Amino acid sequence: MVSPSTPSSSLFASIQDAHAALRPQVAVTPLVQSHGLSSLSDCELYLKCEHLQHTGSFKFRGASNKVRLLEARQRPRGLVTASSGNHGQGLALAGRQAGVAVTVYASGSASPLKLDAIRALGATVITLDLDPLSVELEAARQARLQGALFVSPYNDQQVIAGQGTIGMELAEQLPELDAVFVAVGGGGMISGIGTALRQLAPRCQVIGCWPSNAPTLQRSLEAGHIIEMEELETLSDGTAGGVEPDSITFPLCQALIDATVLVSEDEIREAMRLLAHHERWIVEGAAGVALAGALQMANRYRGKRVAVVLCGRNIMLEKFLGAVQ
Repeated sequence: MVSPSTPSSSLFASIQDAHAALRPQVAVTPLVQSHGLSSLSDCELYLKCEHLQHTGSFKFRGASNKVRLLEARQRPRGLVTASSGNHGQGLALAGRQAGVAVTVYASGSASPLKLDAIRALGATVITLDLDPLSVELEAARQARLQGALFVSPYNDQQVIAGQGTIGMELAEQLPELDAVFVAVGGGGMISGIGTALRQLAPRCQVIGCWPSNAPTLQRSLEAGHIIEMEELETLSDGTAGGVEPDSITFPLCQALIDATVLVSEDEIREAMRLLAHHERWIVEGAAGVALAGALQMANRYRGKRVAVVLCGRNIMLEKFLGAVQ
């Protein structure tokens, strides 16, 4: 278990607070056993259905917690963020519910479906012809110039605490969980889940999953410091992009992730296809990454209880059909 002297101690208290305060605004998502995938993997495989969360992804949790904790002086100035889609949607809805204006900066390569959904929730969308990390840094710069608050998709303890409510739910829904597989981009979700589970279910292993085409944080963990690297295109657009140089998620991931796994684009496609076949669910590439990681490592967990976080469903139908056919 993480020592109380580590940053995770205060973070766990923040997660507990969020878990108690965010209901019913944030849904408690189901944890369901997939009998078909359990037979296929020889594990007792459960699916944490974050694709059924409001806005179609887990990001609404962190966004709601951030907006909940805004100081009165911050609300009239509005919020600025950077997002490939899901975080932007989550913050747009949380902002709309609280009457706080939201501006979302995005890469021009972001999913049009996700950007249209952000606009439909009342947020302003500004696209830049830059890579995701550069968009993030520019959005933070613009927020400072405008006197608005920048909300990082992952480099923010209040956002991480909101994502950590997934870990609280997992511990309540299946206390004897042996492992949880989580797709990783900037590390916010796995930092929150890992912090909660270290306190409530310390025997549960936390496995970080990345697409082989976009493993910046995973390579940074191997190197022992945050690196920059060129990434290739991936179906898992929600986890693509670099990590801020000072991100608080980096030491958290170092302390909390028990193992990492890289999956190919073919493995992601197959995982998405299997979820459609066995569960009749459309999920985005990042959710496929987590299941692909679990299937790749299934031999290590034969007969054990394993959870896969299905982090989102926001994918264009044509892209999904192209991936699974």
